[in-house]
Amino acid sequence: MVLLEFSMSPLGKGESVGKYVARSLDIIDKSGIPYRLNPMGTVLEGEWDDVFDVVRRCYERMKKDCNRISCTIKVDYRKGHAGRLQSKVASIEKRLKRSVKQ
Repeated sequence: MVLLEFSMSPLGKGESVGKYVARSLDIIDKSGIPYRLNPMGTVLEGEWDDVFDVVRRCYERMKKDCNRISCTIKVDYRKGHAGRLQSKVASIEKRLKRSVKQ
């Protein structure tokens, strides 16, 4: 399984690009792939081809009306491990013996 964190935004569209990010999140949400939104990007969890397909669809949608796009992608593969969106945080909370902000 793969955890893929990405951030994609258009350049040259002003300071606030929330409407473009919202369109991507709509694609992500409708994909059915587990995800977690954070202030700087989105983390997807799934098989390699599936998560990269979601990123591709976000890119394809954004390029329809954006001439320049910035995208960062970080990938963490771990064989045989699923549910890491929750388990990675739970592991830290167990060590701290308390909940952390998410």
